[in-house]
Amino acid sequence: MQGGNLYNKYSSKIPLVKFLMKNYFKQFDFLFSKCRGVRSILDVGCGEGYIIKYIKNKYDNKKLYLEGVDLSKDVIKIAKKNNPDVKFSKGDIYCLNYKDNSFDLVLATEVLEHLEKPEEALKELKRVSRKYIILSVPREPLFRIANILRLKYLKRLGNTPGHIQNWTRKNFEKLLSKHFKKIIIKTAIIWTLALCIKN
Repeated sequence: MQGGNLYNKYSSKIPLVKFLMKNYFKQFDFLFSKCRGVRSILDVGCGEGYIIKYIKNKYDNKKLYLEGVDLSKDVIKIAKKNNPDVKFSKGDIYCLNYKDNSFDLVLATEVLEHLEKPEEALKELKRVSRKYIILSVPREPLFRIANILRLKYLKRLGNTPGHIQNWTRKNFEKLLSKHFKKIIIKTAIIWTLALCIKN
């Protein structure tokens, strides 16, 4: 798995980025609202813990158990600082240290595009999830076009460093349909989000 850029879009003060993130979380909230009876959540590839922090702040009345896993020890230190009351641990998305059906909801946001074997990761996410999985990936080619418009990664034709998979909404849905019969897809301008429901 390869890391991406270090730009923190979650706390950006730039109006356009704030608008994009507001739209992202609007779609995330819609998918989250479709997850019934969720009490435990695992965030795989949790990064600095911004998604967990968002869930804590937005849904703190639900008494959720939250846990995060990431491949980077340095990133986990930041996640712990951002969320001192949440358990974070080092882990590999291809081999998670949890029993089958351990969490009601498993998240992997902005992760799959960094993986050489995304289908293997999907199998593992499905294994540890009891019912629901929420995923998000850059929506191509719009994500790359957005990078070009802000004059970033021009030599890479707008492809963010570390992104080794590129999906249109249609192609991402096709990938997920190999592993799940029930999928809800939403687009958040330059991202594709999906709720996958286990049978």
